[in-house]
Formats: sequence, structure tokens, C-alpha cells
Amino acid sequence: MEQTLQAHIQLSAGLDVKYALLPGDPARVERAKLLLDDPVDLAFNREYKSVLGTYKGMKVLIISSGIGGPSAAIAVEELARIGIEGIIRIGSCGSLHPEAHLGDVIIATAAVRDDGASKAYVDLGYPAVADLDLLTRLKAIADTQRIPHRIGIVRSHDSFYTAREAQLTAYWSGNGIIGSDMETATLFVVGALRGLKTASLLNVVVGPDEGMEEGVRQFVSGEAATRQGEKNQIKLALSAFYAWHQAKGGE
Repeated sequence: MEQTLQAHIQLSAGLDVKYALLPGDPARVERAKLLLDDPVDLAFNREYKSVLGTYKGMKVLIISSGIGGPSAAIAVEELARIGIEGIIRIGSCGSLHPEAHLGDVIIATAAVRDDGASKAYVDLGYPAVADLDLLTRLKAIADTQRIPHRIGIVRSHDSFYTAREAQLTAYWSGNGIIGSDMETATLFVVGALRGLKTASLLNVVVGPDEGMEEGVRQFVSGEAATRQGEKNQIKLALSAFYAWHQAKGGE
């Protein structure tokens, strides 16, 4: 662990925290911290906004990663250096499944590596998969708390506006992929390479029959179903970390 401040996230191992929630949007950090006790703002450098607080007495870090794999990879690398052991992404996604509706939480089991960042680390034969322990806890808690959710494989990519987006969406949807985002594959690959437990919870903000731009606009403006989905994914992530923390003896 490194006691010096990390170059981008501007945090050090002195925080003594093991669990991190990783939204993309810095504004989501502000909303997520409302579910923590005694939240303290830490740093805001580039896209990396961070808050430290507690959940049922357990220390939790919330830090944004911005948009896309490269900035997410930097966050994962620097979080590993300061002693983080588990990261759960609390992001947003577009639905590729007819039954994954606005506000549903997708629990990603794995991700298609259609991004560039994960390819910079390791050959495509290396799988992008969630940690089984976290995945099992997330599914069980979602069922118990009756959180509307889907579980399955997502696709991580690097673009919204190419001329091929409609064809790509149809192709991956037709092959059983249930959602699309830009960071999950990078998180899974870099996290695994660095020995971290990782998982990804994606709030559906673009419905299966909805245009990306309209869906994102509605989410930004506070559309009710997607805001509830965001609350659900944050609560789910915190509950899973707490269950893991308790299983370790609450150290």
C-alpha cells in the first residue's frame, strides 16, 4: 500500500478503507453519500470526486471515475495501491433486453470486451467476469429486498455516435447481451489482474425501445423510475459490502 497521494484520485492508504463504490458521474457521489453516516468530502481532481463515510459502522469510499474505460482503469489502479480490496460499480446503462426496463438494476455476471482499455492490458482471451462471492451476495440481497433486477452479461464499448450503433445494438441483443455501458469490462479485467473483488450494478436509464439521447436526457432531468433505480443500486452495493465485511469478522 502506498501512503503517498495517488496522482489522479489524490488519495492515500492513510484512509484505511477496504471498500469502494465506483459511479461514473461525480454528481452521483453527492447523491450516494446521503446513504452514508458522517460523510466527509475528500478530493475532486479531474473526474475523480471522492467521499468517505460509514455504513453500519463499516468504512466506505465513494469515488467517481468519469466516462469510459481509460479513466476507470486509472481509478482501479490507484485504488488498489491505497489498499482497496473490493470495488462495486454503481453505473448506468442502456437496456438490450425487452424485459430490462427503466429503473431495473442489471447485475453484470460478465462483460463483452468491446472497449479499448481492457485490451491494452491483456489478450481478449482473458475473460471479464465479476467476482463470484460478490455476485452471489448481490443476487441474494436483490431477491430478498425485492429490488427489480436482471442478471446477465453486458457489453462495454467506447462510442455512442458511430454510424453502426443500431447494428451493434441489434447484434449483441440478438446474442443474449442484456445491457451496455462503457466501464464494466475494464473494471473486471483490471480488478482481476490486481487481485481485487469487483462487481457492477447498472441502472437501466435507456429502455429497450428508446433512443440513447432521449433516455439520458430523462435521467439527467430526474426521471422517477431511473432515480429509484439509482437508489436501489446504491443500497444493494452497500448491503453486499456489509455482508462480505461481516463474513470476514467485521475487521
